[in-house]
Amino acid sequence: MGVKAATLLRQLEKMKNSYGCGAATRKLDLLGKLERQRLDKAKEVYRLHELLSFLQAYPDNKFVLEHVERMLAVFARRSDLRLRRRELADTGIVGTDIYYRFFWPTACWLAKRFPDNLTIDWTEFTNKQKLVDMLVMLLPYSEYPSLDSLSFSPREWLDRLKGPGETDAAFLIRRFAALRASSFSREKLYEDLDILMRLAPGPGTPTRTGAKLPGMPVIYQSKPLSRTRPNLRQEIRRPPLRVRFLSPGEGQRLVDAAVEAMITRARDLDAFAYGDMNDVRLVDCGQGLQFACIGQIPERRLLLETVYGFLTIKNGVPIGYVLASSLFSSSEIAYNVFETYRGAEAARIFGRVLAMARHLFGSTAFSIDPYQLGHDNKEGLVSGAWWFYYKLGFRPEDPEVRRILRSELRCLRRNPRHRSSLATLQKLSSEPMFLYLDKTRQDVLAKISIGELGLKISRLLAERFGSDREKGVRTLSREAAKLLGVRTLRNWSAGERLAWERWSPLVLTLPGLSGWKPEKKRALVKIVRAKGGPRESDFVRLFDKHRRLRRAIMKLARVAS
Repeated sequence: MGVKAATLLRQLEKMKNSYGCGAATRKLDLLGKLERQRLDKAKEVYRLHELLSFLQAYPDNKFVLEHVERMLAVFARRSDLRLRRRELADTGIVGTDIYYRFFWPTACWLAKRFPDNLTIDWTEFTNKQKLVDMLVMLLPYSEYPSLDSLSFSPREWLDRLKGPGETDAAFLIRRFAALRASSFSREKLYEDLDILMRLAPGPGTPTRTGAKLPGMPVIYQSKPLSRTRPNLRQEIRRPPLRVRFLSPGEGQRLVDAAVEAMITRARDLDAFAYGDMNDVRLVDCGQGLQFACIGQIPERRLLLETVYGFLTIKNGVPIGYVLASSLFSSSEIAYNVFETYRGAEAARIFGRVLAMARHLFGSTAFSIDPYQLGHDNKEGLVSGAWWFYYKLGFRPEDPEVRRILRSELRCLRRNPRHRSSLATLQKLSSEPMFLYLDKTRQDVLAKISIGELGLKISRLLAERFGSDREKGVRTLSREAAKLLGVRTLRNWSAGERLAWERWSPLVLTLPGLSGWKPEKKRALVKIVRAKGGPRESDFVRLFDKHRRLRRAIMKLARVAS
């Protein structure tokens, strides 16, 4: 009697992180047996799929990779997958449904590319009456009489309003896209509905199974994975092997790949959803590790800090993502490895993330937000994120958190097997942690109250213009131009003009600006233009060099209240 498929699966799971010393031969044997056997449970089908995904990212040799990719290519034909298809919803496996409350830009992305596969899940849609109330905004005036005099359920309304062959979800998204409103208002109105959508499988729809990017180099894993923690201060100083700027076409393909990676894991990230195909770089860190560095379209850039999303790619396979918010020669990092690939080389990859942030943005100080450490984030607490960063050299600066840390360290000295409770981890993660390449300093992004700067701008607009904010922005734009010697914006790009409009109120709050030397004023104009320019990372570099501007922003952050 042959070995059961479940037993073979457990054996392969135990072998997953083994490399060298005949591991490849044993993996090939197990893969060959699993390829021909049917698994009895949905969880087992999922586990096999994730093992294949892991080995695609970390293949021993070309024979293992070819076998894995052959199994993935025909995974949709597996009888156990077809039998357990409903139970495997939301796994991102080929042939299965995805249910998610997609953010507005992702909903638009799906409606444009896969309109026939996208529908509303009415059983989980709780804001049906709000949708009916919104129809008056979404339809032409000539259709109002029916809204006033007839009574249908929300689902019946959409069935009557949509076109032949058009899904309810595609119709609704298209009507919101046509709404005469700012993109921010449109997004807010749509997301307030909190609509659960169903993305049915079909040709080309996003899957984890087919996530590998074509044309990427593959480096085989011939020796055991490195589990040692790098010396981050040394690692940060080691730049990436190369950074390549991509054409708009190449950039859009990587933006799409990043969006798809989020969709198949029930996630949404604005940095990808609003990714700018004109601001994409491929950062090569060697050993098959690359990052797709994605900037945001000018309309969605923040007033001050610069935000980039990074899709982490190992041998062509997306294995995680990074969010870096940068300014003041510092970066706040959100680091995530997809569950399938955890336990492999998270610390080594994180070291490359910080080195990349230094190389691209000039950062010499780094911080981790409380949520990423586990504060009000159960996944982060359970994974021990706080101690992961502590062991890599990050330290808290809040006095109360430091007190709790000293207590935990005493417990560890008494009992090396001690583990912090979830309650303790919640307290430890209540404040950010920091790592400095040089000396400790206060002018880092995580310590600056951006909200206070916004309040200062609101006071200026309120005192001078009251409710007529539109007039205020126009007036302040002209005043800032006169003060800084800008004669015309005619030859500026749309993004640069938008940045000027947004920055003008801030410019006029800067203390002592009228006394700046002409060259400092000209430099400030270049900084504002860079905020709306082709690459937002140029803004960070120019801003951080302008010490007069940095001091002025810091002063505003201190005195605003």
